[in-house]
Amino acid sequence: MTNPKKPSCQGFGFCPDESTRHFLVTIPASNREDVLISEHFTWDEISAAAPPTFAVGEPEGKLRVLLPRIKWDAIADDVRVEFNQRLKRDGRTSGSWKTGSNAVSRLLGKELVLLAWAIEEADPALSATAIENWLGLVPEERWWLYTMTCAATGHAIQGRNKGWRKAVRYAQTENPVTDSHHEPLPVFELAVRGQTAVEPVKATRTMRQRTKSAKPNAAER
Repeated sequence: MTNPKKPSCQGFGFCPDESTRHFLVTIPASNREDVLISEHFTWDEISAAAPPTFAVGEPEGKLRVLLPRIKWDAIADDVRVEFNQRLKRDGRTSGSWKTGSNAVSRLLGKELVLLAWAIEEADPALSATAIENWLGLVPEERWWLYTMTCAATGHAIQGRNKGWRKAVRYAQTENPVTDSHHEPLPVFELAVRGQTAVEPVKATRTMRQRTKSAKPNAAER
């Protein structure tokens, strides 16, 4: 019996034969320029992806976040390690960041943008806290938070420092870091199985209840 042929992948888990939807991380040669992270729905083997755009009505190549190089450098290595550990578990080739365009799979890209949103307006000194809190979330939680934030404030410029985007920053940079492991709530388990018709208000209420129940009492402090 022959082994099934592995899909041809590039960057961090982006396999065009499986899905053309992906993210691009554009790292300029100059350390003075921002790192761009954009979302793409199409891919062409010859011309690759469309260039990133700020256009509001254009979904293809839409910029999700711009990060100053100092903030990108603060998270790049931790993100690389986290993604490569999971790619290795899935039997996929590891990735590395390079100058120019770096393709990232659809789901990993969502997680990366969530972290970038958390630090884009934050004090650079809080990047380490954001990383620890981000690592403390299971992937399903990251995907859900990205989807909710993107729907309301997903534009790189117009959504900056507003609504869900601001909430993500506070949640990831000001909440205390915890080492305790937790399992995803049912809402996230449903999402990963493709059952995404959960009402946002209900899901948000569940998250609030969980946050309240997780607060330590006086004796634990």
